[in-house]
Order: sequence, then C-alpha cells, then structure tokens
Amino acid sequence: MKAIEIAQRLAQLNEIDKAVKAYKIALTEEPDPTTQMEAAAYILQFGKGEDYKISYTFFRDLYNRGVFQENILEIMGEAFFEPNLRLMKSRYDRNCKYLSKYPYIFRSDFPKFEDLPLRFYPYDDNSYTPFDMEAQRFGEYVNFRDTVIKHNFFHDLENPILAEDVTSQYELEYLRDNVRKSEDVARENHIYLYYNSWPLFCSYLTCLNLKPLLDSRKFVFLFEDERCKYPIDFKEEFGVDYSQCTVQPVRVGEVTKLVWHTQLSTHNGGDFFNEVFDSHPNLLCLPSMMMYSVEESIKKSREAFERVSSLKQALECIEGWPPQTIEELYRMRDRTDKDILVAIFLNNEMATAGLDRESRIVPAVFFQPHFHNIVYSLKVDEKNRAVLNAANYELVKKSPIFQGFKYIKTFTPMRRFTTSHGATVRFMYASALASNKEGKETKSVVSDAISERVLNRSFMIDPEDRLYHDSVLVRLEDGKLNPKATFSALSAFLDLPYTESMTYCSENGKARDYGGGLTDGFDPAPIYRTYDEYVNDSERQFIEYFLRDAYEYYGYSFQYYDDSAVDQKKTEEWISGFDTMNHYIIETWKEVFGTIKLAVDGEEKDAQRQQMLESFLDDMYKNRVRIVKILMRGLNFINENGQPLRMMPKLELNPALLEQSVYH
Repeated sequence: MKAIEIAQRLAQLNEIDKAVKAYKIALTEEPDPTTQMEAAAYILQFGKGEDYKISYTFFRDLYNRGVFQENILEIMGEAFFEPNLRLMKSRYDRNCKYLSKYPYIFRSDFPKFEDLPLRFYPYDDNSYTPFDMEAQRFGEYVNFRDTVIKHNFFHDLENPILAEDVTSQYELEYLRDNVRKSEDVARENHIYLYYNSWPLFCSYLTCLNLKPLLDSRKFVFLFEDERCKYPIDFKEEFGVDYSQCTVQPVRVGEVTKLVWHTQLSTHNGGDFFNEVFDSHPNLLCLPSMMMYSVEESIKKSREAFERVSSLKQALECIEGWPPQTIEELYRMRDRTDKDILVAIFLNNEMATAGLDRESRIVPAVFFQPHFHNIVYSLKVDEKNRAVLNAANYELVKKSPIFQGFKYIKTFTPMRRFTTSHGATVRFMYASALASNKEGKETKSVVSDAISERVLNRSFMIDPEDRLYHDSVLVRLEDGKLNPKATFSALSAFLDLPYTESMTYCSENGKARDYGGGLTDGFDPAPIYRTYDEYVNDSERQFIEYFLRDAYEYYGYSFQYYDDSAVDQKKTEEWISGFDTMNHYIIETWKEVFGTIKLAVDGEEKDAQRQQMLESFLDDMYKNRVRIVKILMRGLNFINENGQPLRMMPKLELNPALLEQSVYH
C-alpha cells in the first residue's frame, strides 16, 4: 500500500495526526503533482507548528512547474499574503513617508502599493518569497535579516562606498554601522545606494525598515540614470564642507564587527595568517592570545570601573588608557565585555600598528583566542547518532565577548591533517622534555593525538550557529603557494580591502625577521614536511581514512591510504601499528607515573608504576577501539543540540590570480 493511499484512508478515519505524517511521506515518495497538491493542502489545513512550511514550499514549486496555478495562488493568498497585507502596506506607506522627507533622495514618484512589480509572501518572521507580477512566477526565499555579509563593499576605500541593489536589512545596517560619518573623517563619506530599477526598489519597501537607516543621514539614494551623480559634491550641492571638520578618533562604541580567526587544531598555520593580517589598516589586530588570559584582562578592567564612583575618580585611578576611552566606558550604562575588549585593542600599540586613523570605515577586531589543544568528545545518543562536542567551542559560544558583536565574520585555517598531526606530536614531545628539564611539578605529556585528530571536526559546523553562519575555511597550502589569490579572496570574504600590508608577514607592523630559526613567511617548505620521526604510515593511513570526507571536500589527495575497502580487521592492524605514537606517549607518561608517591619501595614500587602505566595504555587502546566502532558506521555527526553538522564552505580562489598549480 502506497503512502498516499494510507494517508487517504487515515484521513477518512479522521486520524488527523497520523494522516499528516503519512502525507509527509507521500510528498517524498510521489512525484505526481496531483498527489503533491493533495498532500500539501491537507498538511496546511491540519498540520501543526511549522508544518505549514512544507505546504508553502510545495505550493511554490508546483506553481512554478505550471500546475494548479489558479488554485495555488488563491491558497497562497488566503493563507500567507492576505493575513499580512495590512502590515506590509503600512510598512510601505511609512517608508515612502520617511523617504519623501529625506534630503538625499531625488525621486518621490512612489507607485501605489497595488502597482508594485513584486509581491512578497511571508514564509516566517524574517523570510519571504517574491512573486513577480509580470512574469507570474515565484522567486527564491529571501531573508532580509540573514546574518551574512554577501558583498565586498569595502574592496576600495579611495572613494565613498558605492553599493548596488542592496536589499538586505542586515547589510544595510552593517553599512550604516561600519562606515564612519563624514564629519568624523573630515571628508565626504556618505554611502551611495544605487538601484537599477526604481519600481523594484519600491517593492522592497514593503519588507524593509528604513527609519533607523535614514536617521543616520549617512545614505544617498540613486536610481537608474542617476548613477552619474556619484559622488556628489556636498559643498556645491548642499553647502556642507566636511573638510572643515577635524578627524575624530575611533570610539569604542563604533566598533561592531569581529573577524574571528578560529583555531581548528594546533599547528595549523594560525600564526602565518596572523602575520599576514598584522598591521592591516582596517583591523585592530593582535597575535593569538590564550582565551583565559583575555578573560582575565577583561575581568580586571571591569572590576576597575566597578570600583570607581565618579568620572574624576575613574580618570585618576584607571591607568593605561587615554581619557577619551575611560570617559566613554565610564558613561556606558550597558558596558559589556565586548566593549572592554574593543578598548583593550584600540589602546594597544601592536593592535593599532598599521591602523589608518583617517579611514572611511570603522576597524574590525581581528581576534584569535587560543587554547592549548582542541579536544572533541564522541558519544552515541539514544537515537544511535554520533554526537560530537568540544568544551573549548562551548566556552567561546557562550562568551559575552562574542555575543556582544553584531557582525561576525569567521575564517578557519586548515593544514593537511597528517602534516599537522606530525607537527603537533613534535611540539607535545618538545614541551614534555622542556617541563622535565626545568623540573616542573606539573608534567607535560604526549596525549593520544591520533584519536584527538580523527575526532577533531572543527571544520564541520551547524550552519545556523551564529558564530559560523558567515564562515569560510582557507587552506594553509593555498596561502603559501598562491598568496595573492588566497588573501585577495579571503579579504573579499571578510569585506576588507586587499592591502600591501598583506603581501608580507609582519609582527607589530614590522616585517618579520626569521633569522633562520623559523620558516620564512611565504616559504612553502612547511607544506612538504613529513615529520617522519613523529608519525608513521599506519598512523597516517588511519588519519586519512577516518578524515576521508574532509580530504575529498577540501581538495586534498591521499598520500598514504590507498582508497581500498576497510573493515574492522584493517583498523585493528592500523591501531596495532601505532608504534610511533605509542612510543612518545609511553616515554612521557612514564615520567608522570614515576613521580607518584607510593607506600612501597624498591622493585615493588617499580612494578606498581609499570602496572599503572599498562592500565593507562589498556584504557587508551579500548578508547581507540570504541572510537573506531562508532566511526565505521559512517561519518555523519550531530552536535549536542541534535543539529546535523556540515562542512564549512571552502574559500574559492580566482583562477586568474593563481601563481602556481592548486595544491592537492
């Protein structure tokens, strides 16, 4: 019996909830438009919660396929358009009223609401589907508040910003918040919004809220043949001479954008990216900082402000910051950790080493909070799904520092996994030797880095997660071999100009002098290192196999795994061959167990310590086997909230800018 037949029978029996479920199944099984129309109509009428979205989508698609158009338009009108008609019409009227009084728009012939070429059908609180009245066709979903900056508005800051056909509320507010006032930069610096069609622009007024944008007086609107007006001579046209103003320092409250440079894993090339972005004229940029250190600095500053009871006392007691910053923070009633972080960056010589203090735009904070290691846990939930979780990421996600930024751009460097793993083991071992040599009470050890490596899927994200909603992954190998293509593309994604400062590696605004001790900035040598002393082929094959989906998605070829079928026996062979990994683990953990005080002496003490070590190694082996059993079921994961994890988008390079072949 087909799902549609079951659904129809359940509907006849008035088993509404069961019928809705069956109709949902029928929608996925039956390509027949009549069946889909019946199912969508029933779900719309009797479904619950967000079930209506299923019907909405099928109605839209069926209409565009040319079937049941009259019926669908009637249903869509009654269910979605008409209940919101009054709201959209009043919003349109208000926007027209505001624009008619705005000084920097040169048209006022607003069409009647009924004559607009686009009609928007609400999908949810923020999303709509436009209906082209002339073409009689539905378009794609539009979310006017989608927290993604899709345009590279700031690629060229020589002239005032000219943006074309921007209809995103979020992007328009972003422009308002990140372009400085003309008075603050002592030159004409309005944002010129150009639209190719006046009627289409007016259609979007049914969904946008222009008042908070117009109140800033930062925008100039141009339409169709008015593009030639750009840029306007404000002294000639409006009698305003901005050159008579004085350039104002950037205020803490102006900074609303964060560039989050994430730490996918240790030894992933993060320092290289920091050195490229160092001294960028439109960034407040510091090298990577331990997250706990950042939080401690913010805590101390917050407590300093909480101790003072007057501005005079604040100016006398708080050291290291100019009076302007102290006064601004003191007067903030809703002072946040984000504001304090911005103040720290704004008043740090290294962070502002290359800052263009006369720039047209507000600088963004370039921030890489660092952790000693990124460790993921893996478990199976009650629905038999693989659940990944990283405590470090949860710390970042809940941090008021991140929550305070309205605009967040995220990028994650990646390095070939086997190379990064070898470098990590080398670092762990060197740290362990150093701690032993220095006689530290707390010993450093080599952990089971290979298990940590295959579980570390920081490149997999929940696309709806605020911190990763506007994110991209960039490969270290691309940055080394094709720097111009890589960093011009990354700048465009981050909405920054690609500047001369990004053509070399620097620290504190000065070109790095590596002195032979480290690999020179853009030298590709690190790409080809194999770290044979720290990783063997069994370990490499294991890593490549269990990260094979990432290898394929991000364009890495296998160097050790031969792409053959793998069963449980093969994984056991690999694990039994982890000689290199085990060697460093045993050597460093022996030191730890050797410091444990026991109530026995002599050979018995040595035997107990050996027993403890063997028990530790046995637990480690069992954990490896447990991990493998879960991963062998498939590389599909969810987060703690039950959301499926997907690959972070990869930064795409402009082929015309490639200097060398793309690395594989």
